Amino acid sequence: MESDGTAMDTTAAAAELAALDADRARLAERVVQPWWYDALLGLLVAGFISSYSSHNGWIITGALVVFLVGLRGLMAVYRRITGMWVSGLRPGATQRAVRVWFVGYAVVVAAGAVVEFGLEIRGAMVVAGVVLGLGIAAISQWWARIYVAELRGEL
Repeated sequence: MESDGTAMDTTAAAAELAALDADRARLAERVVQPWWYDALLGLLVAGFISSYSSHNGWIITGALVVFLVGLRGLMAVYRRITGMWVSGLRPGATQRAVRVWFVGYAVVVAAGAVVEFGLEIRGAMVVAGVVLGLGIAAISQWWARIYVAELRGEL
């Protein structure tokens, strides 16, 4: 390996790699969100999806505003706690968790909408919201474990 036209010795390269590994390990400890982060994320998702049972555009719009402001607040708190933000849509091993979320979300919302609006059974979207709220909380924890394992070089 060359650096500024001179060959880097093996000892210096090994020391730099060890320093990078130590930085990654410290980062892995820092990026894990607290338990209440996942709980609040789940509540935000559950509340927004549940709002569709109201069949009222103003309530749904209000729930969307609360949802978006809540997400922004969670991002700000996460940044304050960890000093950084990691996109959930980043490339890497975490994409498994993201795919599971999107497929699960589509299936649950579609089923809830068919029952709520097609079969006209009120409250189906509340059930869908609760299922998705619990789902996003669990998948958020799973995503974090995958990301930490990736940082530690375990994947």
